[in-house]
Amino acid sequence: MDYMIERLKAMKVRLAEIDKILIDGSADQKTLVSLSKERSSLEEPVEMYNVLLRYESDRKDAEMMLKDPDEEVREMAKMEFNDLADKIEKQRADLQIALLPKDENDDKNIIMEIRGAAGGDEANIFAGDLFRMYSHYADSQGWKMQILDSMPTALNGFSLISCKIVGKGVYSKLKFESGAHRVQRVPVTEANGRIQTSTATVLVMPEVEHVDIVINPADLEIDTFHSSGAGGQNVNKTESAVRITHKPSGIVVSCQVERDQLANKETCMEMLKAKLQAQHDEEVALKVGGERRLKVGTGERNERIRTYNYPQNRVTDHRIGYTSLNLPKIMDGDLEDLLHALSEANQKDLLEEETKKLQEMNLENQGSN
Repeated sequence: MDYMIERLKAMKVRLAEIDKILIDGSADQKTLVSLSKERSSLEEPVEMYNVLLRYESDRKDAEMMLKDPDEEVREMAKMEFNDLADKIEKQRADLQIALLPKDENDDKNIIMEIRGAAGGDEANIFAGDLFRMYSHYADSQGWKMQILDSMPTALNGFSLISCKIVGKGVYSKLKFESGAHRVQRVPVTEANGRIQTSTATVLVMPEVEHVDIVINPADLEIDTFHSSGAGGQNVNKTESAVRITHKPSGIVVSCQVERDQLANKETCMEMLKAKLQAQHDEEVALKVGGERRLKVGTGERNERIRTYNYPQNRVTDHRIGYTSLNLPKIMDGDLEDLLHALSEANQKDLLEEETKKLQEMNLENQGSN
């Protein structure tokens, strides 16, 4: 039994059922929203399946024409049959991709946190470089970036900088950036020109819906302080900046981007929810026997997902073996090729998992016959 085709048949039936309910108009608003969302996930694979069915039907017609007594007709039929065979093979491969499990967070905005880790001043300078790299990439995508909190250091660095990035498919593009990033170069602070290795950590969290995480106010310790960021005299004269400590988890978040204390508190709560959700997701992954491929780790030099080697003009992503020999281009925000390679590698992993499941189901089916 071809389980992929059986699944597509069921999806086609379900799509027809949903369309009937939507046309009928008798469902309540909550049900309509849910069905519309489900329909959106079914529409593309079902449409692709219909194309596959047309190809297969046309191939049968071409196969019949191969028996035509006219040699010229047979030759044309052979060309069409071979062309359709190639199209069918490609369409089935594309359908396998379309049926891969979807990440429900892919369309969400993100909160990104970048910290200088191992390497002192140079690590903080590198954290600033990474922030500017992501800023340039966000601009190229037409996304909006809002700084939520920052701890600037000398020489244009940051011991911490967090921001919110809003736009289409932000999480789907940047979700693999979480982890320790390593830089190898001669620091501006190094007088004798020795190459130093430093790290900065990046954490990417999907924006969390307000209903997803429930926080007990009694678990929070809320402090206010004078902002150290830009904003003029008013910012520094009022205690508009907010720091929230979630006592059960030990998570601390702060925001000083707004002049209004209430607005900063709301942003802090948003950041806290995102961090709690990320912590929960990691705990669940570990319980089921897995481990996030792109974990943040502690930021030690040997815990790296990517190396930026300035002397060799090289950027290497160690998870997938991707290498670029144009480091300035990447640091200027040209990340599309790298992010696409990460997405493809993840897609390949998912495809292998799904293929293994289908093979196991086929074996079970053969054993029961």
